[in-house]
Amino acid sequence: MNHLLNFFTLLRRKIKVNINIVLYQPEIPQNTGNIARTCVLTNSKLHLIKPLGFSLDEKHLKRAGLDYWKYLDIEIHESYEDFIKKYGDKRIFLSSTHAEKYYDEVEFKEGDFIMFGRESAGVPESVHKDLKGIRIPMISSSTRSLNLSNTVAIVAYEALRQIGFPNMK
Repeated sequence: MNHLLNFFTLLRRKIKVNINIVLYQPEIPQNTGNIARTCVLTNSKLHLIKPLGFSLDEKHLKRAGLDYWKYLDIEIHESYEDFIKKYGDKRIFLSSTHAEKYYDEVEFKEGDFIMFGRESAGVPESVHKDLKGIRIPMISSSTRSLNLSNTVAIVAYEALRQIGFPNMK
């Protein structure tokens, strides 16, 4: 098993990250675990913006991410302001039910950041103003929205498709 871990560590150093997935104050550990697994299998970096609604050593988080957690390229940010201070000059999209543009109407590029809000409340209005909004079409705005891990998978795979699924088979 150590041999495989060393392989993934070496691989991450040699291959550029395809895209960056950013979770703004995630609340549900199972969603974050599922998203972590998606990030590992798509060579995407996961960014978590605190406060988190769970502990990173919580057993549900690791169970949802299965044995992929140790291969994850992850960065924890103390606040949204800290994240923006470090990456504010990059292309950052915000997946939101309030956005007007559909996720397939933007041109994604390698290294782009795609942010997703809290499961219960999304992101504050101030964050909406900072970022380029994208949305997944749904039949009714009176319902809440898709599950967070499903939303991440849909948008991430569209971004990966657009950039040619680099280093993926």
